[in-house]
Amino acid sequence: GNLSFLDICYTTSAVPLILDSFLTTRKTIPFSACAVQMFLSFAMGATECVLLGMMAFDHYVAICNPLRYPVVMSKVAYVTMAASCWAAGSAASMVQTPLAMRLPFCGNNIINHFTCEILAVLKLACADISINVISMGVKNVIFLGVPVLFMFISYIFILTTILRIPSAEGRKKAFSTCSAHLTVVVVFYGSILFMHGKPKSKGQLGADKQDLSDKLISRFYGVVTPML
Repeated sequence: GNLSFLDICYTTSAVPLILDSFLTTRKTIPFSACAVQMFLSFAMGATECVLLGMMAFDHYVAICNPLRYPVVMSKVAYVTMAASCWAAGSAASMVQTPLAMRLPFCGNNIINHFTCEILAVLKLACADISINVISMGVKNVIFLGVPVLFMFISYIFILTTILRIPSAEGRKKAFSTCSAHLTVVVVFYGSILFMHGKPKSKGQLGADKQDLSDKLISRFYGVVTPML
């Protein structure tokens, strides 16, 4: 339920404006609206990173410790876990968005992207962005590295438990419990890690190709994942 609501908010922050720019001649966005869009998309993305990690833990308890599930995943526990996901994502966005929007933007303020994506906006800044780069690096470790490691460890235990189930029907049922979550994790994290982790291209031609790939990849975690 949290993931569904989060993805509705995620797509709503960007897709209507994207469609508007394609279907009309209006190609501009006010500075304040760009800041709001950046805050919402960043907050929703960071929240989803943590939430997917929490869901992996939920699957781990359900499959590896099914008899203890009602005790471990009590209402107090899962409400606290969900609330902490939203709080962490919002806090990250409250730090990153002001850091980006306080920068001076001079010259041609054309964002080479479908939305006010923070990396695309930072390219327009005519000032030192080293603080932004460092803070984004720390954010990537916390919201990408830690949840991925958490999910990897959870699924090692899950896979080990599933392989010990004697019946093929039991293994199939247990694995089907995780299939939807795994699909979203692969598409969501795969696209984000590819975009944020690949080396920067040198030269104008390489930079143009990289900008195009960034725009296309961003639609995977911004549109395809919520659709799934």
